[in-house]
Amino acid sequence: MKVIAGLGNPGVRYQWSRHNIGFQVLDQLAATHRISLVQRRFKSFYGTGWIDSQRVVLVKPLTFMNLSGEAVRKAVDFFNVGMEDLIVTHDDIDLPFGKLRIKRRGGDGGHQGVRSIIEWMGGNDFPRLKVGIGRPPTDVEAADYVLSPFEEVEKSSLDTVLKKASEALAAILHEGIAAAMNRYQGKERIIAK
Repeated sequence: MKVIAGLGNPGVRYQWSRHNIGFQVLDQLAATHRISLVQRRFKSFYGTGWIDSQRVVLVKPLTFMNLSGEAVRKAVDFFNVGMEDLIVTHDDIDLPFGKLRIKRRGGDGGHQGVRSIIEWMGGNDFPRLKVGIGRPPTDVEAADYVLSPFEEVEKSSLDTVLKKASEALAAILHEGIAAAMNRYQGKERIIAK
């Protein structure tokens, strides 16, 4: 069994913000594989199901981004899986919009949600799928930028980005991290038109 956590902030105010692309990727993955994310537990919305032959738990923490670790830890403990069975997907401001990057493990890269998970899990040995949201303009603070909605030109490509990110998560499950990196990480970013 694998636990896949998508990071974001709960509530209508943040629903379409750049910071919530982890939630959006998880919603896409759930829809593709007919997994309902309506159960509430572990301070999260979650659902269980199958992605091909792999049993999965999809988790959307409702603790707000900076406290994601508590919810993720509760789900991991409840389903009795190890850190190596956790996959996290989240936004990355240092990647151009639409670019995907898969990491086997590592630091938080300045991402407060990932930092919280590392602290609660007591380690950083879990894979991540980072989804690029791009850097803010020079006159916009990073905190304001990540909490703002995508521009219209980005929205036109967002469905494609979410589909590719969802496919990358499925590839991590079935082909392993190295194969998923080769297939999705080396690709050109999705250009908003």
